[in-house]
Amino acid sequence: MSRRRHRDENDEQQHKRRRTSETDAVTEMESLISTLGEESSSPLESNVDYVTKVLEAHLPNFKSKILRLLCTVARLLPQKMTFYTTLVGLLNASNYNFGGEFVEAMIRQLKECMKVNLYNEAVYLVRFLSDLVNCHVIAAPSMVAMFENFVNVTQEEDVPQVRCDWYVYAFLSSLPWVGKELYEKKDTEMEHILSTVENYLKRRQKTHVPMLQVWSVDKPHPQEEYLDCLWAQIQKMKKDHW
Repeated sequence: MSRRRHRDENDEQQHKRRRTSETDAVTEMESLISTLGEESSSPLESNVDYVTKVLEAHLPNFKSKILRLLCTVARLLPQKMTFYTTLVGLLNASNYNFGGEFVEAMIRQLKECMKVNLYNEAVYLVRFLSDLVNCHVIAAPSMVAMFENFVNVTQEEDVPQVRCDWYVYAFLSSLPWVGKELYEKKDTEMEHILSTVENYLKRRQKTHVPMLQVWSVDKPHPQEEYLDCLWAQIQKMKKDHW
C-alpha cells in the first residue's frame, strides 16, 4: 500500500515538474517574441537570430503555441511587422512546413477578424502577409491572386461602398511593402488590378467628404479624401519604381 502511494506521489511530482517546465518555456517564448526589436545592447540581427534558435528548439513540442503567439503579435504589434516577418522567414528556411502552417493560421485569423468587425487589425494581417513575399514564405503569384480577389469586390453588384473601400484600402496600403516584388514577377496582372482600382475610384461616391473636412480653406493644400490621397502616393511610388 505504502509502495503504491509512494509511486503515485512520484508520478504526481514528475507531472508537476513537466507542467512547470512547459509553462517556463511558453513564458520565455512569449517574452522573447513580444520584446523583439526593442532597445537592446546587442545588435538587432543577433537578437533575431537568437529568438529564431530558441523557437526552432521548441518547435517539436510547442508548434501550435508558437503559431498562435506569432499570429497574435502580427495582429497586435504592427509597428514590429518587419521583425516578425523576418523571424517567420528564418523559421521557414529551416523548417519547410512551418511557413505553410503559419500562413494557414494567419488566413484563419484574418477571416475571424473580419467576422467580428476588427477591420484595422485585419489590415495589419494583410500587410503582414504581403511582407512575407519578401521573406520567401508566400509566392508572389499567390499574393497577386489574393489582391485580385480583393479588388474584384468593387465589380460586384449591390455592394455597400464601405465594403469596397475597405478591400481597396487593404490592397493599396500593403503595396509599399510588396509592390516592387509583385511588379517584378507579375507586372501584367498588377497593371490590371491597379486599373480596376482606378476605375472604382473614379465612380466612387464622395458625399461624405464635406461633412468630415476639418480645413476651412484649400490653401496652401486642399484636404484630400483618404483613398484619393493613398492612390496618389501609390501612383508616385509606381512612377519611381517603388
